[in-house]
Amino acid sequence: MHPLLPALQKGLADLGLDLTDEQQSQLLAYMDLIGKWTKVYNLTAVRDANEMLTHHLLDSLAVIAPLRRELAKLPMPTSEPMADSVCDIGRGMAAQKQTKFSLLDVGAGAGLPGVVIAITCPDVSVTCVDTVAKKAAFIQQVAATLKLPNLKGLHARVESLTHPYDLVCSRAFASLIDFTSWSQSALAEHGVWMAMKGKHPDQELAVLPEAVQVFHVEQLQVPSLDAERCIVWMRG
Repeated sequence: MHPLLPALQKGLADLGLDLTDEQQSQLLAYMDLIGKWTKVYNLTAVRDANEMLTHHLLDSLAVIAPLRRELAKLPMPTSEPMADSVCDIGRGMAAQKQTKFSLLDVGAGAGLPGVVIAITCPDVSVTCVDTVAKKAAFIQQVAATLKLPNLKGLHARVESLTHPYDLVCSRAFASLIDFTSWSQSALAEHGVWMAMKGKHPDQELAVLPEAVQVFHVEQLQVPSLDAERCIVWMRG
């Protein structure tokens, strides 16, 4: 048994998330991969395993329930997504070959929250984009190692993307105005932005253009983490 499994399970219980044993194992294996690759590629400044669990895994897991809620409000996808970013997951649903929701994680770095979303939401096709090639390569390695066909890493600038995504997210990436302006061309007409922030970003909100509609600023409580967290939900 992984030494951090009990702490992960407690955090999941606090967040009200019911994940399979396989998903829990994948989350911990992903964390171990970050630790292994960071020794060479410096993916994250967080090196301690316990700190990685709270600051990375649980911090990202805190957005899963809100994310599922917002995706449920969106119209079911009707257009075919990119062929290399979608697949059918089993779990009794293989016969329902429906198009998946698509999500773009901007400035994904080590894949937070994109990889966590791919693990916990197999009905979402996740693309993690980063301008650093080694970080995109790491995401590809995670997808192969953990057998996550709904996950891919993309080495590109987000401004160059024109494929429409149902949801575009970021975590500790840039100011809200830069995040939304840079990723505008990648957001589907019906899509939403999900920006993960620390403290309530009053100054960033004040300078957003009228074209960006903030419809909810949602406070989050991350288990075992004594720090402010929130999600800024926006539409274009």
